Order: sequence, then C-alpha cells, then structure tokens
Amino acid sequence: MSVIMIRAKVQPERTTDLEAAVKQLFTALHDIQPQGIRYGSCRLTDGTTYMILLEIEEGFENPLPGLAEFQQFQAALRGLLAEPPITEPLTVIGTYRLF
Repeated sequence: MSVIMIRAKVQPERTTDLEAAVKQLFTALHDIQPQGIRYGSCRLTDGTTYMILLEIEEGFENPLPGLAEFQQFQAALRGLLAEPPITEPLTVIGTYRLF
C-alpha cells in the first residue's frame, strides 16, 4: 500500500471555488468508481489549507491522472492555490479502517 499526503494552501478568497471543485471531483469519482484507491480531502482549521490523503492499493496504478475529471480539477487548482502544494509519501504504521 502506498499512501500520499498532499497539503495545499488556497488563496483565502478562492476557498469556496476550491470546495466546489472538490465536490464536483468527488461526485465524478463516486460515479466512475475507480478501483485500487482511497481518496479523501479535508480542510484544516486555518480555513485555507487543505489536506488530501491518497492510498493506492498494492498491484494498482494510480487511475486519477487518466481521468478527465481529475485533469480538469488539476487545471482549476492552478488559479486557486496561494503557493505550490507539498506532496509527501507516508509510512503507515497502524490503522483501523482508515487505510
């Protein structure tokens, strides 16, 4: 299992736009139901920083880059972010129904 955390800071005046884009992406993901991933997005307490967790199951390639809806989401992010996102691989040492 591979788990990646992405943190992104959004321009304060663009948080509503980001959340609308995230909801649109997740609606598409629920419709498409790509296999081999678990994916979640959360807003942190500062109100402008968002955290994404992506788990890619063993034996699967990340299907997100190949989805038109994800590509559209990525394109929309360019105008919303206050600074470049930070991507970090995580090492899971314990989990209960999260991953």
